Amino acid sequence: MNAPAKTEEFVSAVPAGVFAEKVLSVTHYTDRLFRFTMTRPQGFRFRSGEFAMIGLMVDGKPLYRAYSIASPAWADELEFFSIKVPDGPLTSHLQNIKPGDEVLMRKKPTGTLVLDALTPGKRLYMFSTGTGIAPFASLIRDPETYEKFEEVILTHTTRDVAELKYGFDLVEEIRNDEILSEVVGDKLRHYATVTREEFPFKGRITDLIESGKLFADLGVPALDSAIDRGMICGSSAMLKDTKDLLEKAGLNEGANSKPAEFVIERAFVG
Repeated sequence: MNAPAKTEEFVSAVPAGVFAEKVLSVTHYTDRLFRFTMTRPQGFRFRSGEFAMIGLMVDGKPLYRAYSIASPAWADELEFFSIKVPDGPLTSHLQNIKPGDEVLMRKKPTGTLVLDALTPGKRLYMFSTGTGIAPFASLIRDPETYEKFEEVILTHTTRDVAELKYGFDLVEEIRNDEILSEVVGDKLRHYATVTREEFPFKGRITDLIESGKLFADLGVPALDSAIDRGMICGSSAMLKDTKDLLEKAGLNEGANSKPAEFVIERAFVG
């Protein structure tokens, strides 16, 4: 069974202790990126920024990968943002889902990109590359984020301009939401950069931090461990390089069990 299964066939094969949820919508952004929503199981709880193990039945067996939940904790539906890998064990199948298909999800969410893992501060940076923006899609739509921070800066770096669209769509949705727009106000700032095409802001986020251009463009001071907090999600190289820069600025890595000045998500989609 290599294609997303239809409901009757699928439900009979669902492993015990796993949710089987219906796909509600699918949006393809590029030949590499897509977004989809699915029903939220009754009683399913998660903190904005966490990830879940989602999957499909492939060749008669359940296959899972970690995906950040892109919807905020209060949402009625679950949203995910995914890459498409032609020969990816899961994504080669997941990219073909359509409304009405069923997707598996394990029952326990987890993750480090949660507000509880940070000590109090004034300015929160969310550093993301590619689909690493997904957990921040959850957090920038959560009112608690704006209760805890005076300023929220979402950075999103991709190779091409077309790959930035999901981030711009998120910000537009917030502005058009009567309740969220009032909560967020002017606290959210969106800094998008690309590495391969011409664009007003160009370059790897680590280079822009190191050179100081990020802070000059935003009109804010350089990183200050007393007031700045960070969250990082992206490629393994980006995680390491950004972590080094934050530590160089005096920020310490935190965790759920020991909150500090920045946190990293090390779960990957494939």
